[in-house]
Amino acid sequence: QVQLVESGGGLVQAGGSLRLSCAASGRTFKSYAMGWFRQAPGKEREFVATISWNGGSTYYADSVKGRFTISRDNAKSTVYLQMNSLKPEDTAVYYCVAALIAGVTTSGYDYWGQGTQVTVSS
Repeated sequence: QVQLVESGGGLVQAGGSLRLSCAASGRTFKSYAMGWFRQAPGKEREFVATISWNGGSTYYADSVKGRFTISRDNAKSTVYLQMNSLKPEDTAVYYCVAALIAGVTTSGYDYWGQGTQVTVSS
């Protein structure tokens, strides 16, 4: 079992930055690929980024590539999402996810956090 708790969301102006954190419980954190999804009002949940168990491999949605960076600290059982050059269309609830195998679909992830709101004003 893995429990995930996100933090770091908030309100920011377009062009600004935020860093999301996701603290995981459980001694097996380093066994899991981690990722982030987001869901905007009235839209389906969508993939944002994923990182392999050792941080050696990352993958991003085209919409955030070059602006967002996913990283992890296995010693702290924490995964991060650094978001730069934020746009109003990045406004969404951001969810931290975990799975034994990384993927880009919601069905591929076994564990989900409660979400943290990110709002980007124009």
